[in-house]
Amino acid sequence: MALVARTMSRLDALAAELQGEGIDAAWFAADLGQRQALPGLLEKITTRFGRLDVVEYAPSGLVWLDVQTGVLDADVDAFEYPLDLLLRTPVTLARLLLPAMIDHGDGGLLFGLPVTASVPYPQIANVGTAAAAARAYFHNLNVALASAGVYVGLLQVAGMVAGSESARHFIQTRDPATLPEPLDPQCLADAYWDLFTKRDRFEHTVGAAGR
Repeated sequence: MALVARTMSRLDALAAELQGEGIDAAWFAADLGQRQALPGLLEKITTRFGRLDVVEYAPSGLVWLDVQTGVLDADVDAFEYPLDLLLRTPVTLARLLLPAMIDHGDGGLLFGLPVTASVPYPQIANVGTAAAAARAYFHNLNVALASAGVYVGLLQVAGMVAGSESARHFIQTRDPATLPEPLDPQCLADAYWDLFTKRDRFEHTVGAAGR
């Protein structure tokens, strides 16, 4: 199992935990927003593990709090970062990964997006708009690849994920009584597994989607 993120300390701890459970895991520190580095990153991973069967991509972190922009304040530049992380990087990954998956006749690309991909939140409209564009791209991939044996699925996350940087930030800076119960990461993992193994639908939402 290859783990990719920007923070090496977290990667090291997670890889050690997985290795302790008997899972062959290794980490690769990378900023996935730097798309020119993706071919080299994938080459390192495939050299270590061989052909990639399933890839899960769900960018998160506190940086999103700094770039969120309301719909009335959003100019063209406000959409650049969300489009990079939520759409342009996935497109790049798909272009790099799909040829081998199609040739093999099996594989999966699993994506995670905030629920703003389908529910309007005007206060963070730049992120929501980029997420909606990404959702449309993923859905088109799902339909186009169904006959090729390659599955593309989407998990929309409606809430904070327990143990994440964002959840810790809000718990420390807000009144915990006003916050919704964080989502159990195991629920997300189970939802991904259900999507990939059943392949009977394109997407699933975890958490309460209401505003």
